[in-house]
This record gives sequence, structure tokens and C-alpha cells, in this order.
Amino acid sequence: MAKPLVMPNAENCSMSELDVASGAAATLRSHNRLMAIRALVLGISHDQVAVLFQVSRRTLSNWINRFNAQGIDGLIERPRLGRPRSIKDERKDELKELVENPELAGQTHWTAKKFHGYLRHELNQEVGYSPVVRWLHENNFTLKAPRSWPERQDQEKREAFLERLRGYLEDPDIEIWYLDETGIEGDPRPRRRWAQKGEAIRQPYMGAHLRMNVTGMILPRLGDFYALEFTHSDTEIFQVFLDNANKDLKLERKRNLIICDNATWHKAKKLDWGRFEPVFLPPYSPDLNPIERLWLLIKAEWFSDFIAKDYEKLVERIDKALLWAIDRKQQNTITCSIAK
Repeated sequence: MAKPLVMPNAENCSMSELDVASGAAATLRSHNRLMAIRALVLGISHDQVAVLFQVSRRTLSNWINRFNAQGIDGLIERPRLGRPRSIKDERKDELKELVENPELAGQTHWTAKKFHGYLRHELNQEVGYSPVVRWLHENNFTLKAPRSWPERQDQEKREAFLERLRGYLEDPDIEIWYLDETGIEGDPRPRRRWAQKGEAIRQPYMGAHLRMNVTGMILPRLGDFYALEFTHSDTEIFQVFLDNANKDLKLERKRNLIICDNATWHKAKKLDWGRFEPVFLPPYSPDLNPIERLWLLIKAEWFSDFIAKDYEKLVERIDKALLWAIDRKQQNTITCSIAK
């Protein structure tokens, strides 16, 4: 036979005090405990109260004993301090270096699971997976897909170029333009979007391989952007671009440099650069050309999920995108800013 439960001591507080305390309870658990005591004081049986609040007779007995010993205060849930951190702050610098340099642990990369396993089995750290993930986020780590990077870069040539660039930027007689070509296709560039779980989302495409090339250059100091559309890129096409740029652009400074990559048509000896002087980037260094950032922005804004059924539609869209880029001069100075 189950041991009979004691009754709450009604002298510990009045019914009105129970009502006020339950209404002001900060948590549902505290509210339920107070309401259970109230129900018992009103004469509802222990078994009925236990069923009503979905607790065992033992739990209900603990609530009554706490109420009888401490009154209402015994039933109020206190703030929980949480589990002590398993990764000590004094190891923060050591572990951050390990995350940033996985080769120190004989790894090529880390996932949270791999890093957790390494801490437990190699460093003998008693730590759970969730604290490890929380620690990574708190220390500003996040999962990123690595960007492809040319292995054949020459660091000495890159440093020499940057040193020359700093000299150009300090000369008030020199203007620096950055030039590049980009291809724009008629089929869409799908982007991630919110959708219901299990829902298949589709993006139509034509498969007609419509493509246009755009040659453009940007003046980061002022945000001026100049571009022309072509069907392809070669020496003759590039000469057309240079001829038009020399005719259309008002150049304010004595020397106007065009920094560009090492495409064969940029280095043809027969080119007439007019009022411009070419300066070539180090090999495999597109990251040093700020117009690349503007191309990415144009494509994200105007050609994600866009589909062109013919060249006319594609050209019309490119026209609008280029006019948009021309009109955002102030924003261009930020998008294509150059670190001095």
C-alpha cells in the first residue's frame, strides 16, 4: 500500500498569497507547484492533483515538504547557473591556434565532430560535443566553404606589385583604373531560398548557351564605371573598347593607368592604348583586381534566377545591369575600395 501523503500546512500562507505568487511566477514549473498546493488546500485529493499536473506521488510529496518547510519560497524555481564550462579559458589561445592550424594535429581540416574527438582522445579533455560547438561559435569560428586559390601564385611578384601600387596611389598626377572582362549567360544562377522541408524547388533553364561578354573598368577613387558589351573577347574587340574609352571618358590627371590581368589580348604589341598606360597584375592574382567584386555584385543583383529566351532579352538585361552599376558611383567607391 502506498504511503499516505502529508497535507500542506495551510498556516504557511493565505490563499490570496498563493494566488498572487502563482500569477507572478517566472516559470511554468514554479506556477504548477504553487497551483498544486492550492488545489490540495482546497480539498482535491493527492492522486487527482498528481494526475492534473502530470507528476508522480513522490514529486508531489517533495513539493509539499518544501512548502511546509519554507513556505512559498520553497516552491519558487531559482536561476540555474548551468553546467560549468568544460573548456578552460586558460587554454583558449592554445586551442584557437589548433583550430586555425589543423596541421599541428596532423589534420587537413576540422569539423566540430573531429575537433571534439581530438580533445577527448588526444588531449584527454572531458568535454561534451555541445560545449565544443558553443566554444567554437563564441570564439568567432564558423563553417565556411574554402575558395579555390591558385597554387602557382608568386608571392614575391605580388608584394612587388603592391609596393608599386602604393607608390601610384601617393602620386596626385596618377589615376588608377582597373579593367577586366566577364561573361554573362542567359540561363539562371540559382540561389538558395527558404522553402518547406521536403518541398522540391526547381529553377527552369533554356540550355541554349546564350552568352555575352562585358569588358569594363572601374575608377575606385570616384566610383566611375565604364563598360561595353561584346559577343567575345580578342585583340580586335579589346582595341574597340580602348578606342571608345579614350573617346568617351574625361580624364582629369596627367597619367591614367589601366591595371589588368595577363590575357593574351591585353598584351598584344599592336594595341594602341591611347591616353592609357597598361599595368599588369601578377599572374594568378584576380583578388588584387577590385572590379571582380563589382562583377560578383552585378551578377548577384541582376542575373540570379534570371532566364533569357533569346539574345535580345539577355542584352536588354545586361543594359539595365550596367546602367545600374554606372549610377551607383558612391557605392562603387566602397565596393571597389583599395587598401593602401
